[in-house]
Amino acid sequence: MFETAVELHELQVLLDTSLARSSSHLKSIVLPGERTLDAEQVVRVCRGMCTLAIATVTRRGEPRISGADGHLLHGRWIIGTHRQAAKAQHLAARPGISATYMRGEQLGIFTHGHAVPLNPEGSSSDPAWPTVRDYLVNHYGGDGDDPSWDESVWYRITPSWMVAYSSDPVGLLNQQPPV
Repeated sequence: MFETAVELHELQVLLDTSLARSSSHLKSIVLPGERTLDAEQVVRVCRGMCTLAIATVTRRGEPRISGADGHLLHGRWIIGTHRQAAKAQHLAARPGISATYMRGEQLGIFTHGHAVPLNPEGSSSDPAWPTVRDYLVNHYGGDGDDPSWDESVWYRITPSWMVAYSSDPVGLLNQQPPV
């Protein structure tokens, strides 16, 4: 777990306020205390790499969905793609993004927000980039000085809305290795 107490609190506030301002239909499915996960539980079920469905928007306003490796670090999704990928072009022009992590009907974490590049080409990187890069190199292996790292752009999703659903939170958490 990489989250500080402050980051867990911020994630919990985001989860609570997002659900509170959701539609009545969503609230009839994602029942607080019954079919939700709190911040600590979200962090626990999102350890390591999570395959996310990422939605971006074309210049004509058409939605596009693609897959991306996602890593929940410090209460925020980190995603990467090749600099020449369509989603990188979409995000450079329109940083609005939606991300979903699902495991069948058992788990759904839905996030809307903006993608902030951590290692933009041709400009200074985000102050968090060296730590994130070390994490990613450790996860994927290889050498952090390998030039292929320069071919990818990594983003932090700054969320404006996030809801975590589980049809069986107790069963889901029992399947997770202890923290």
